Amino acid sequence: MRILDGEGVRKNFGGLAAVAGVDFCINQGEIVGLIGPNGAGKTTIFNLISGALNPSSGQIRFNGESITGLKPYQICKRGVARTFQSAKLFADMTVINNVLVWSLFGKSARTPVADAEMEAREALAFVGLSEKEELPAKDLGIAAQKRLEIARALATKPQVILLDEVMAGLNPTEVTQAIELIKQIWNKGISVFMIEHVMKAVMGMADRVIVLHHGEKLAEGTPEAIAKNRKVVEVYLGE
Repeated sequence: MRILDGEGVRKNFGGLAAVAGVDFCINQGEIVGLIGPNGAGKTTIFNLISGALNPSSGQIRFNGESITGLKPYQICKRGVARTFQSAKLFADMTVINNVLVWSLFGKSARTPVADAEMEAREALAFVGLSEKEELPAKDLGIAAQKRLEIARALATKPQVILLDEVMAGLNPTEVTQAIELIKQIWNKGISVFMIEHVMKAVMGMADRVIVLHHGEKLAEGTPEAIAKNRKVVEVYLGE
């Protein structure tokens, strides 16, 4: 069953089409990878889904209802959460308070503060940051900052999570740990739409892969099919 989909999604910046009439869908319980060269339009797609940008044309639907043109907080409260390429944390706030804000205000149901604090600690435990909850967010390393962003997103109780290059800048051990964390998120019943340049992660986890190039969908299919696609190999994967 489709949980998130876009039809003819386009975003123009002046005369440039950053996204040019792209169709996509995420089914319930799927992990879908979004790959392509830098500047292909991947993060723009996420910005359109999450409401940071409004599409120039086309429709985006969540659970069959249009979310096109809604504000980011409205989309988040419906059940679509996201992370960012560069962590956008409240740097001077503690780790626990960073998550608490999202637990209190990121979902449709009102949550008492005591319950929100419990949910925030559960999210931190899930991503392995319990021991750092009283640290200022700015004191975390890159890998921990990315985990904190995931914890904040999970605190909103999403049905779909958009992960934007959560493995960028990580060492091989941290990449392996991030892959395991994403599998655990999927095991919670959350559908995953992920932008990633670490091909080991995408090809090892995704049910389907969508490839963008110059704002257009170049290919879509299973990881095996994408790895053998001559156009994808030429413009992105290499021999």
